[in-house]
Amino acid sequence: MSKEKNRACELSEAKYSIKKTDKEILAKWFKLMLVGRAIDDRAPNYLKQAIGWSYHAPYAGHDGIQLAIGQVFDRENDHLFPYYRDMLTTLSAGLTAEELILNGISKASDVAGGGRHMSNHFAKPEWNVHNTSSCTGNHTLHAVGVARALKKYKVSGVAISSQGESSVSEGYVYEAINGASNEKLPVIFVFQDNGYGISVPKADQTANRKVANNFTGFKNLKIFHCNGKDVFDSMNTMAEAKAYVAENEHPVIVQANCVRIHSHSNSDRHDLYRDDYELNYVHEYDPLAKYRRLLLRYDRFTEEEIVALENEAKEIVKAAHKAGMNAPNPDPASIHNFVIPEPYVSEKYPDGLHQHEGEPKKLIEALNETLKAEFRNNPDTYIWGQDVANKEKGGIFNVTKGLQQEFGKERVFNAPIAEDFIMGTANGMSRFNDKLRIVVEGAEFADYFWPAMEQLLDTSHDYWRTNGQFSPNITVRLASGGYIGGGLYHSQNIEGTLTTFPGIRVVYPTYADDAAGLLRTSIRSRGTTLFLEPKALYNSSKVATPIPDDFEVPFGKAKVRREGTDLSVITYGNTTPMCEELAVKLQNDGVASLEVLDLRSLSPLDTDAILATVKKTGKALVVHEDKVFGGFGGEVTALINEMAFEYLDGPVKRVGSTFTPVGFNRILEAAILPDIQRIEEAIIELLNY
Repeated sequence: MSKEKNRACELSEAKYSIKKTDKEILAKWFKLMLVGRAIDDRAPNYLKQAIGWSYHAPYAGHDGIQLAIGQVFDRENDHLFPYYRDMLTTLSAGLTAEELILNGISKASDVAGGGRHMSNHFAKPEWNVHNTSSCTGNHTLHAVGVARALKKYKVSGVAISSQGESSVSEGYVYEAINGASNEKLPVIFVFQDNGYGISVPKADQTANRKVANNFTGFKNLKIFHCNGKDVFDSMNTMAEAKAYVAENEHPVIVQANCVRIHSHSNSDRHDLYRDDYELNYVHEYDPLAKYRRLLLRYDRFTEEEIVALENEAKEIVKAAHKAGMNAPNPDPASIHNFVIPEPYVSEKYPDGLHQHEGEPKKLIEALNETLKAEFRNNPDTYIWGQDVANKEKGGIFNVTKGLQQEFGKERVFNAPIAEDFIMGTANGMSRFNDKLRIVVEGAEFADYFWPAMEQLLDTSHDYWRTNGQFSPNITVRLASGGYIGGGLYHSQNIEGTLTTFPGIRVVYPTYADDAAGLLRTSIRSRGTTLFLEPKALYNSSKVATPIPDDFEVPFGKAKVRREGTDLSVITYGNTTPMCEELAVKLQNDGVASLEVLDLRSLSPLDTDAILATVKKTGKALVVHEDKVFGGFGGEVTALINEMAFEYLDGPVKRVGSTFTPVGFNRILEAAILPDIQRIEEAIIELLNY
């Protein structure tokens, strides 16, 4: 039996009680509860004094279950995902009173993230106490992802997701529990049920009185219930749950019934929706007061011993407060630190250029062969998504064909049809070890990616939020764009939205060599990259090129596809071959000499290349497939107007789709998407300006 299983079984067999538990342990627990409650009670005073802690969710009434979660947590092997009410949980897991206060008042030395995240979001990433989002329950998916890594790497540990019962109304919580039960992953989902989601009573959230019972039909899932107000019942249940996961290797839910003694947070007034009877009731069931009474009633401690422990706790909190007051505030100049990790740097291809020698390969071949090469290069590379690994099929477009056959089901596997599950578990699995590289097919078509946007947004600020302690190393592949007669959800472009998020990269290659080079750089780099693929060109001979086996393209490096002197056409994706074709035609007709700049990378953007071509020709046309209104071209246009206005001999014009959805009928699609004729008309108009 493994060390972790032994420890879990020892915990389970302990059967804690007021009579049998060692006095030293009882004292340790009492002191933890006292320190936690003292900080919990004084947190609002920091706000009143304008010191900080502008968000505080009191945990009083959750004392038993929170103490137990922290006590069973093993920071060497386990991963803990606390929520914003888990002050005592994290204190019990090993954080100090000083670390809690530093987080609450947002100091630079806050171990969770240096004051970058909301107060009451306690964490210590170096101990696997993870920095989680404010989005209620979204960390369940991260717990599932890291549990997947625990299982694959045969680590005897568990992932613990702690949350309130109302968060279970979120769809991604169901997806997380479904995925964990399907994959038989070592996860403990703890629901701390205090009966309210802010002011919304549980009866308005779910038909079951106990929300965990919503999951009774799930296979490979065991549900435990406990009194979260009681230390001993909570300890025994958490110990039993952990032992059960270790023994049976599948997830559990622990439903802990609690009371919320105070308002939801310091911006809530519970007297507006709770009557005097209820307010008196919850105070009567104060877990700390009950524990103190038990220690005295069963003669485990004298009143003098209790008072001595209470005084020790007061001194601990007093010292922590003093240290917090003397701690430095974050430096305003640090805001640009840790937005996104430094990328992998190519030594051989610093500009992403090569000699075009050899047989041309199509875009789809480039992607497939590069994925295989990178899987061979790094055995800690994984890929999953919808439909990516089914016998001879490799995704809806066969980009991943043959990967599972070569690298096995442990590294290449299908995911449920749930985009936020795909993205959320990628975030979670990447937390296991920084050497892991995760590739996901975020959706079968880019415009199906919207359900994953909350997870993408959370991922986009993980590196910044943790002050550089955690980087989600993920490449998200998305088949993008139209010209295939796909219509709604099959032909839209989404880069105009994706590029608004700091903390992620967005690349959009057109040609086979650039696709190979950017994919290799994306996978080898730390951080998250959205890799958009113009699916209409997958098998097009127009964008087929020779590709060196080791080709790499840096982020933020545009490529001049064709030199010219009269007008600059700045483009990317499906419209790039159209612009090149027009450049040849107009040159041969003696109309104009066009310079065509292929951006390749949208974020980061090659500002220098854009300014250089505009200064060279004096006129600029921005062309892309996406809508003109709100499209990425607006950012390029603004950049040119701001930084190269004096070099312009005319207005910066844009060509793109109409401000409509993309229709299914080919006649409608042709009227909506940009084509060569529309681009040529804009060029002639601008040349004649």
